[in-house]
Amino acid sequence: MVRFHIPAPLCKTTHRLTLICVLTLGLASFGAVSRAQTPDDVITTDTALVQLNVGVVDQRGRVITNLSAGDFAVFEDGVRRPIVRFEPTDAPFSLVMMLDTSGSTINFRQQINQAALRFLDALSPEDRVAVVDFNGKGPKVDLAFTTDRSRIAYTIGTTLQTGKGNTPLYDALKLSLKELSHEGKRRKAIVVLTDGLDTEARNGDRAVVSKASESELPTAIKAETSSQVASVLNDADRQGVAIFPLALPSGDPGRLPLPDPSITAMYAAARTRLQLLANRTGGRLHEIKRLDQMSTLYAQVAADLRTIYSIAYQAANPSVHDGRWREIRVEVARGELVASTKPGYYAR
Repeated sequence: MVRFHIPAPLCKTTHRLTLICVLTLGLASFGAVSRAQTPDDVITTDTALVQLNVGVVDQRGRVITNLSAGDFAVFEDGVRRPIVRFEPTDAPFSLVMMLDTSGSTINFRQQINQAALRFLDALSPEDRVAVVDFNGKGPKVDLAFTTDRSRIAYTIGTTLQTGKGNTPLYDALKLSLKELSHEGKRRKAIVVLTDGLDTEARNGDRAVVSKASESELPTAIKAETSSQVASVLNDADRQGVAIFPLALPSGDPGRLPLPDPSITAMYAAARTRLQLLANRTGGRLHEIKRLDQMSTLYAQVAADLRTIYSIAYQAANPSVHDGRWREIRVEVARGELVASTKPGYYAR
């Protein structure tokens, strides 16, 4: 709700001024309503709710997309919790397309553009899309959320014509999550094309490996303890945002031309963090082995989005922020079906 404050003396002086106050409030309220596109544009956040993205398959691995809220049971730390909101697999998404326009992608921008356009074609018409890119100048919102596919395609094409320098991946993820926070109760996702080699994280990793012996190098970097990743996951947890990284082959630790142990360790840590982002948000990591696979994998992400149920349940102790891990388990009433979602969250 938007509140407007009018000083009390102005409203109490005369009947005429009182009428002015009423009209002022009315016009201000009308202006606020006229700017809102839909009820979903209102920012509504309930921190007592835990948001889940859930996939369901049968014993042969076939995706099941026709379930209802009554088919699910959610447990937190072994105790069943009430489901208070449920969205079926065909409900629309608000999603951010994140494009890595750092120096490492300059040589295949055309392939990125073609793949991104195929992704747009595979989305539902009701899905709202925003475009964010990141490079040496930092992250930037190139296009706010819209369903206008021609505007999105044009923005992607122009965005990919420029950009070089470093890779502020996690800053861009934070910016994308901030943009998604204005999308209300809609289902939310981020699709990020990147090699995963965030510049700041890489500098920190380099400092770690420089102090490690050769035998310690493979395990010296504790990728899961990254404060940047933790911050992104905390924001994603609060909104129920699924993150789908598309990992470029340039970040694959197994494809380094010179397999130096220190560099290999840093690349492996970067790839592990991408996997962690996907696992902890109910998304999925797609590794691009060849650039000609890019279009196919983008289309696969669009298909993945249409297999996700969104469930919100009441947290057991929403006022307790002790930083402890809360384990989550989702069961399906039909015993032959298997549900997958994030394993839990930290109560922060």
